[in-house]
Amino acid sequence: MRDHGGNLDVAIRRFGGEASDWIDLSTGINRRPYPSVEVELRQWNALPSRSDIESLHHAARQAYSASAPIVAVAGAQAAIQLLPRLSLRGRARILAPTYNEYVAALSASAWEIAEVSDLEALAGADLAVVANPNNPDGRRHDPRDLLALLPRVGRLMVDESFADAVPGLSVASEAERAGLLVLRSFGKFYGLAGLRLGFAIGSPRDIAALGAMAGPWPVSGAAIAIGRRALLDDAWAKATSARLARDCLRLDAQARTAGWTLLGGTPLFRLYETGDGPAAQERLAGARIWSRVFPNKPGWLRLGLPGDETEWSRLAAALSR
Repeated sequence: MRDHGGNLDVAIRRFGGEASDWIDLSTGINRRPYPSVEVELRQWNALPSRSDIESLHHAARQAYSASAPIVAVAGAQAAIQLLPRLSLRGRARILAPTYNEYVAALSASAWEIAEVSDLEALAGADLAVVANPNNPDGRRHDPRDLLALLPRVGRLMVDESFADAVPGLSVASEAERAGLLVLRSFGKFYGLAGLRLGFAIGSPRDIAALGAMAGPWPVSGAAIAIGRRALLDDAWAKATSARLARDCLRLDAQARTAGWTLLGGTPLFRLYETGDGPAAQERLAGARIWSRVFPNKPGWLRLGLPGDETEWSRLAAALSR
């Protein structure tokens, strides 16, 4: 099933209210976003120039400690949609459970797909897909273990959409290696998902192919201006990573008051065993707080981290009922 967080329309239909009444914790999007989002008028009324796009690429390489070729796309999801077209159809193996759009994109292109539960089972695939850290359980993999797969797969795609606050997990610095493709999301960590910005990092051949498929203007002028500014703001990134680490502990403590058990997570979301996920979701929805449940895991509930103190107080009140 291609269910996702961020489906606030569903919450409103089921429980009422307006979008402004709700705290949407159903995603892993930072609710304290990067603050500087004003852009010059020319970013709205002129096509992005090649030098504009290259300046964004330079900022991304610096932020991700990458020297390999890079291409900006309209969110990591855009790169996932293009992934099946990078090579002839073959055998794809996906480390699961994970984000369900990998299977959806590959199925639409008639790839042979197998979902596997450990890294070793990826060996022999024409395309191996790993999210690090993983969504929704936060499972992490040592970069050395991922790189050891390269001789044994045709292409290894590592989705690092939730890696900004845990840079030690990243293999972006190794993306020049043959067969390695790394995806990065901008909108989650920087809290600007509506900007639709992400990156693919990899070999010259793969990045050239993705760039050709994405077209001459793959991202907007506003995305370039804001993305470049944010990616070069190392002080904000370090302070935000530290704050998210503290907030994870705070959220886990609140969840324990409701009797929930931590199953895993990343610095942008937590996954809990609640005993009855839909009932827990309905409990929070009564306070206009939206969360994510999983049809095939009836006890699971995923929560993003609240933003300001008002949101934290509303969540604490809802969990204490």
